[in-house]
Formats: sequence, C-alpha cells, structure tokens
Amino acid sequence: MPEQRLYFLLQRAAHELRVDADRRCLAAAGLTTAQLGALFAVRETPGLTQRDLARTLGQRESGITAMVQRLTGAGLLARDRHPDQHRAVVLTLTDEGAAALERIRPEMDRFNAELHALLGDGFDDTVAALAKLAGFRTPAPRDDGP
Repeated sequence: MPEQRLYFLLQRAAHELRVDADRRCLAAAGLTTAQLGALFAVRETPGLTQRDLARTLGQRESGITAMVQRLTGAGLLARDRHPDQHRAVVLTLTDEGAAALERIRPEMDRFNAELHALLGDGFDDTVAALAKLAGFRTPAPRDDGP
C-alpha cells in the first residue's frame, strides 16, 4: 500500500535533497540551505524581525537567534533597532549577503534543472502537491465536553 509509505518517502526525499543541496551551497558560497533560506527571507521581506524570520522558516526563535548571530558575524546580515518595538531588531541583507545569494544562483539553477529533468512532466504537479503539504495542519481535536 503506497499511501502507508508516503510519510517515510517524504522524509527520505527531504533528507537526500537537503544533504545534496547543502553540499552544493557550501561549495558555492559557504552557506547551508537553512542559512540560505534565512537570507532569501530577509531579502524578500524588508523590515523582517527575528521573530518574523523564525515564523517564516518554521523554526524556534532560539535557533534563529544563533543563526542570525552567525550570519551577522559573517557580514551577511545586519541587525538594527526596530523603530517601533523596543526589544525587536530588524534584519537587513548586507551587500556581502546579496553577493552570496548571487554566487549561489547558478548552482541553485543547476539543482532545479536536475530535479525538473528527474520529474519531467510531473514537476509542476509535484511542486503544487508539496506546496499543499507545506501548509498542512491536522485540525485540533474537538472537546465537546461531557
């Protein structure tokens, strides 16, 4: 029954793709896919806070704090005080961060082309299905009481 293996296959595919993508990204720009995702999110959403970044990436704030420290230490992100929120900081992509994204683009294009070739005509359907799964949430059980 293939449907019983769906979760296992998704986990296995995600792992294999992440390992390969991390290898490529590290070689091209010294970044992991998680760090790359953070840089893209900051570039695409000006004024993004660390809390917003954690929500966007589906990560805990503590993990994002450590990642942001590494990325600011590497000169790829800048942290500035939020104009309205006392304790919040705004993240900004630096020129070095933008250059890293440009360095990685050819490898990302190759990776996506290889996936497109592998999936053929099913590529767009796979992207659509994964987008649905990425937003999947099991409804909370109802408590109708006694």
